[in-house]
Amino acid sequence: MEGLLLQLRNNDKKVVTENEAENIANEKTKGKGKLYIVGIGPGSVEHLTVKAKDVILNADYVVGNDTYLDQIESLLTNQEIYRSTMGKEVDRAKEAVRLAENYVTVMVSGGDANVYGMAGIVLEVAEKNEISVEVEVLPGVTAMLASASVLGAPVVIDSATISLSDLLTPWEVIEKRLKLATEAGFIISLYNPKSRQRKSNFENAIEIIKKYRDGSVPVGLVKNALRPEGQEYIVTTLDEVLEYNDWVDMRTAIIICSEDSRVWESEFGSKIITPRGYHKKYEY
Repeated sequence: MEGLLLQLRNNDKKVVTENEAENIANEKTKGKGKLYIVGIGPGSVEHLTVKAKDVILNADYVVGNDTYLDQIESLLTNQEIYRSTMGKEVDRAKEAVRLAENYVTVMVSGGDANVYGMAGIVLEVAEKNEISVEVEVLPGVTAMLASASVLGAPVVIDSATISLSDLLTPWEVIEKRLKLATEAGFIISLYNPKSRQRKSNFENAIEIIKKYRDGSVPVGLVKNALRPEGQEYIVTTLDEVLEYNDWVDMRTAIIICSEDSRVWESEFGSKIITPRGYHKKYEY
């Protein structure tokens, strides 16, 4: 429980101390526990799966970081809530596994829990500590899928998703993945393009991709995709995308399209179309 804050959700939204939280946990009627690792999608309750919403509503405990818990605030009623901040993923995983031995526990993860999410570290912690607990992972809408829906149809063929964060992956490995994915012709979705500490990774990634892909290919940039507030998007080209370098941040996903992709301009705005190949076989 060290480093985590238990917030008991009741009528007065009381915040209790760690010792009080331990007493609350001990007083609960212990039964067979289960751990759900739930992808909550882009950040609004309407984009949760029906099962994910039901599981969260009926959990004994919900564990997550502040950002994701705030996004599902309306579902947090009678559960006990364990909050922590970004960078405390291991602590959250340990706490969730511990609680799930006896209680129905939900670990929330932004997007999908398997795509740069919490599923991996939670299962690793359970394995490492030889804790036998029933685990069910519930899928969520990823940033790539949310961004693609905003842009139209940029990702309808083979694609690769690459994170530009080198906190856990060496930059040399990221460079290799960018090179090979571009050479192979994949649509490329870039996650975690920039942060306060990583200001040059996005620019470096674009320069690598430009060595192997024509500069005229469409590129879509989406910030806060499908979130209730702040959604914005830009359609540009590979040659011109760095003109928006200052606009890009950690809430932005970038989709680099293929030579076959094109931009459809209409009275309703710009949309990207990547043909799947129907035009080669059918008249329409």
